[in-house]
Formats: sequence, structure tokens, C-alpha cells
Amino acid sequence: MNASQSVGGMLGQAYSGSRHRVFLPSTVNPALVACPRANGPVAEEAGGWFKRYRTRLIVGLSNSGRWPQVTVLLVIGLLLSGCIGGQLQAQREAAADVAITSGWQRSNLEAGPFVLASFAPQGLQRTTMLTVYIEGDGLAWLNASTPSTDPTPLNPLALRLALRDPGGAAVYLGRPCQFVTGEQRRGCQRKYWTSHRFAPEVIEASSSAIEQLKQRYAAEHLVLVGYSGGGAVAALIAAQRQDVTRLITVAGNLDHHAWTTGLRLSPLEGSLNPADAWQRLQYVPQVHFVGGQDRVMSESVIESYRARFAVGSPPVVRRLPGFDHHCCWVEQWPELLGGAGL
Repeated sequence: MNASQSVGGMLGQAYSGSRHRVFLPSTVNPALVACPRANGPVAEEAGGWFKRYRTRLIVGLSNSGRWPQVTVLLVIGLLLSGCIGGQLQAQREAAADVAITSGWQRSNLEAGPFVLASFAPQGLQRTTMLTVYIEGDGLAWLNASTPSTDPTPLNPLALRLALRDPGGAAVYLGRPCQFVTGEQRRGCQRKYWTSHRFAPEVIEASSSAIEQLKQRYAAEHLVLVGYSGGGAVAALIAAQRQDVTRLITVAGNLDHHAWTTGLRLSPLEGSLNPADAWQRLQYVPQVHFVGGQDRVMSESVIESYRARFAVGSPPVVRRLPGFDHHCCWVEQWPELLGGAGL
């Protein structure tokens, strides 16, 4: 029996023994009490449910005569943290299994203050041109006001794109604190998947990891492919290196100032902005894919980035009318690359 199950048992006793019985609304997910490995992010629902119904729980349980309010809050917090932690662990395992079941192998790369997770095909040995896929921001926030404790993506879209790369010489690189546990989580402060997600030390660490992959496969040139926030990382790395022959982004956050302003989000004050590096990027061949239905990373973000460049040589932007932030990139990825001459 784990901690969440034992706490759940105590909470059930408190319900039945209370003189003021607490009835849970029918909308409450039983996963919040039983803590199974439910599909989808339980964490956000748990936080919202607790905020909505904590008053009734505190009143009912504390009036039982056996549970002080502080104890009730502690018990409920332990229960919810057990559910959230178990769900995130399940998501990490499932995300990694996407690569393992496809015959890719994992490696952990020592990169400055972080350990970065990477996946690559088992048969990949040497290649002149290495394509590196960089993951998005992952589970950075549980809701509008609560940052996650683990940014491992629920749906590792960049990894799925890498698995469908038609060239075969492709590898995957996670962002700081994604897919890592225990001692590998060194340096994992929450700012590195919130305000400082594109901080200089993050870009330096990611570039260091890419250099290790380049040397491992004796590559001479790099193609960087970034999804969402990974697009910003890819662009900022490309601006610092001389061996990147092409930059490709999918729903890329290429101007986070325009992004946070447009969605009225907190500014990423500790982060570098790809749009500010346009002068160093103007000679890097680029293709940027954007979904016409994307409400997370709208066309205005890429257009703000594109407007920085000289009138005669703006980066290539491919707009896909029926696509959004998640659909339908993976399904059509080989065709999209082929249609763009990549």
C-alpha cells in the first residue's frame, strides 16, 4: 500500500465517522481518491477540485471531532500529491516507451548544470548530417497559476516526429528536467520550465548535449528541428553555432515577447528571445511550420519573428490551415518534409 492509498483509507473513515457528512460531487474524478493510472493529466483536475471543495471537506472532517483542520489539509494534500506523483511517473514511463518500443535507445548526457535525456536509433553509427529534434516545453504548468513539479511532456510530439523522420539519421533531445528522476534531476529549479526556460545556461547546456551527439556519430553538419518551445531552443542554438545547415520549427515560439503579450501571460524575463538573434540567423536556411488553427502558438508569433528580417530575405513559413498545436503534425510529417524539399 502506498502513501496515497493509506491516506485515502483514513479519509474514507473520516467521511463515514463524521457527524456532518461530506458528499463528493458526481463530477469528481474517482482517480483523485483511488489514484489509479488514469488516462490524461489528473494533476490539473486534482488542483481544481481541491480549490472548489476544500471548504466542505475541512468543515465536514474537522467537525467529526477527530480531525483538526490542519490535519485535514495535510491529509488532503498528501492524497492529491500521491495521485499527481503517480500519474506523472506513469506519463514519464509511457513517453519513454514511445521510443523504446520503436527500437530506439536512451542515453543521459551530462550538460552543465543538467542531465539531458536523449533517444537515438540503435543502428545509427556514423552520419555526415545529423538531425536533432528538440522537445517542446512539456508539462510546464498544471493550470494558469500552478507550475508543474515535472516538465516531462504528456505527449512528446518532437519525439514522435523524430521517430517518423524519413532520413534515418535523426536523434532526439529532451529539455532540462524532462524524462529524468532522482540524482539526474540536478539543477531542476522550476524557473527552468517557466520564466527561464530559454535562459543562457539552458541554451548552453542544450548546445553542449548536441555537440556530444555530433561527436558520437561523427557528424559534420546539423539540422535542428524544434517543436513549440523547442523551436526557440533550436533557433537560439543555431544562432550560436557555425555547423547548422538548416533550422526547422513546428509551431515554434520564435518571439516569446509577442507570445506572452498576445496571450496576456507573464513575460519570460529570464529567457533569451530568438527574435532578438535575427542578425545571426539571417544566413541560416530556415523553414517554419505553423498551424492555421493553432491557438497556443498563433501565426502572429512567427510573423513577429519574420518581420525582424530584411524585406528581401525573410525566413520561409509554411502555413497548414487545418493544423493546430498538436494535430496533425506527426501523421503527415514525412510528407511535410518532402513537400518543403527537406
